[in-house]
Amino acid sequence: MAQTAKIFARSGKGLGPGVVAISADDAGLIAFHGDPKLGETTVSNDAGEAGVFGASENGDGVLGYARDARKHAVYAFGGLKAIAQGRPFSAEFLGDIHVDGVVKADDVHLTGADCAEQFDSVDEADIAPGEVVVIGQNGALRQSHRAYDTTVAGVVAGAGTYRPGIVLDRQEVSTKRLVVSLVGKVFCRVDGQYAPIAVGDLLTSSPTPGHAMKASDPNRAFGAIIGKALQPWGGGSGLIPILVALG
Repeated sequence: MAQTAKIFARSGKGLGPGVVAISADDAGLIAFHGDPKLGETTVSNDAGEAGVFGASENGDGVLGYARDARKHAVYAFGGLKAIAQGRPFSAEFLGDIHVDGVVKADDVHLTGADCAEQFDSVDEADIAPGEVVVIGQNGALRQSHRAYDTTVAGVVAGAGTYRPGIVLDRQEVSTKRLVVSLVGKVFCRVDGQYAPIAVGDLLTSSPTPGHAMKASDPNRAFGAIIGKALQPWGGGSGLIPILVALG
């Protein structure tokens, strides 16, 4: 290693760090593998005032390893020990994160509005976000088209401004899977021609394909409830936020 490295530093026991880098204007230490002029690894934009900046053209930008199982391969904390445990951000990731192991957290904040799950569908291309779906004979979901359907499964996520906070049973390899909101807030397509909808009204499936309506008949509503309206709707077809609560 010492024969090929451009810079090599070694420190013996009790002699302190092998390398100390201090900068008043840029990163304390900048390391590249490959072309340092890549658009996504420009020093001026990404390194900023970082203590350490690493980038690689075809490998890991920063790699950490700890042989002792009791130690962290990478350990990060905010300034002044997370500002006396007020806990400002100690890490931020722009992109997907893969974890092959257990994730432990004291608290999890999800910016999405509901808990959703992926299901197989009869014909995904004909089912839009916000539409009500029901369970078909083979277990795959299809667009609703009957009033008070007790096979109702939920509302397809992604309409309006709400997005799922968590998606269960996600299978990226499948081509006919729907993300369906099961609990929480979601925008749902409703049809008010059957009865005006008020805030708090229970909703059920309607004869209009993919639409919900006010559950005016309590005798037929049991087992066919989708949730509660969070906004009123006077008539015709529209999109309103609802609180999904199957029942």
